[in-house]
Amino acid sequence: MKAKKKRRIALSSLFFLAGLCFSSWAARIPDIQVRFDLSEGQLGTLLLGLPLGSLLALPLAGWAVHQYGSRIVIICGSLAYAVFLPAIAFSNSLWMLVPVVFIFGMIGNVMNISLNTQALDLENHYGRSILASLHGLWSLAGFTGAGIGAAMIYFGLSLQSHYLWISLMVLLILMVAQRFIIKEVSVAEGSGMVLKKPDDLLLRLGAIAFLGMMCEGCMFDWSGVYFKKVVLVNPEWVALGYVCFMGAMASMRFVSDKLANRLGKITIIKWSGLFMFIGLTVSVLWPSILMASIGFLLVGAGVASIVPMSYSIAGRSKSYSPGIALALVSTISFFGFLVGPPLIGFFAELFNLKVSFALIAFTGLGIFILSSIRLQVFEQPLPQHS
Repeated sequence: MKAKKKRRIALSSLFFLAGLCFSSWAARIPDIQVRFDLSEGQLGTLLLGLPLGSLLALPLAGWAVHQYGSRIVIICGSLAYAVFLPAIAFSNSLWMLVPVVFIFGMIGNVMNISLNTQALDLENHYGRSILASLHGLWSLAGFTGAGIGAAMIYFGLSLQSHYLWISLMVLLILMVAQRFIIKEVSVAEGSGMVLKKPDDLLLRLGAIAFLGMMCEGCMFDWSGVYFKKVVLVNPEWVALGYVCFMGAMASMRFVSDKLANRLGKITIIKWSGLFMFIGLTVSVLWPSILMASIGFLLVGAGVASIVPMSYSIAGRSKSYSPGIALALVSTISFFGFLVGPPLIGFFAELFNLKVSFALIAFTGLGIFILSSIRLQVFEQPLPQHS
């Protein structure tokens, strides 16, 4: 029991560090724009390198975890984060910065697949759901990274100093945590072919996660714009929608495991879809600051459980090893994160922003429908351990 608890603490710290590295990069994007004198279009092109790197890394990460186990991939990924985060700060030209950002994006998804594979193995040992709370730590790290970034800017520390401190933190915690991260015992002898067609379970879960990630990406990028242009709040309240969404998402991840253990993962996914649909509908029909804030809280609570629960079910596929299954579902879902924000902009240009958000509301309804039709037959009970 003691060893299992140490392993969970170690894994939790690595989830937190992965989120901290990503949020540290995001917190200093405005400084990077100023340093390289980038226009909005040039910055957008630079930022595109991160999701492209992430997408390319998905099959590579699945193969590496299947071939070598998640432990070695986690260690290598953490070390790569410790190298490439400061490499962003020390890049002295765009020719250096662009490939570094691309590789940084790759590292992010290598860590995503390997950490979640390790977490699924630990979840099997616990005999109950724990994955959502680990994702909650990643979300909490987002707030922490933004706070550290703001403090570094306030005290006048350079980008290089900021990222070197984060890198040192990664190395110190990795030195301690790696002892308790073990090579997982695969729950399936699945094929190592990453590009093999997903089975019905993974296609369904991929579609659910696709819709969840589409909504999540839209909320990340457009919450502030919606509050500014539709809710018409004062400038100091523009970030309120984003804070409501992120706060609810992070908080819900710490309680959804307990709910899933009592009600089942499929039930949680169903209710999550309904929360997303109701929250966005409320925000569109009654775009006052109070009702929109309540709506965004509901959306955050709904989005919180979609990816962790989908990953947890996918990791118990009988056709694939956990690393391959996660890579397949993550590949499908990641396209939702990519296409969602541009779709909002397209429909806002064609109609208006309220219409765009109304259409995104149907992602929640789609999740409810997909999780209501025969998905229960795929949910395997977790093995019970004393």
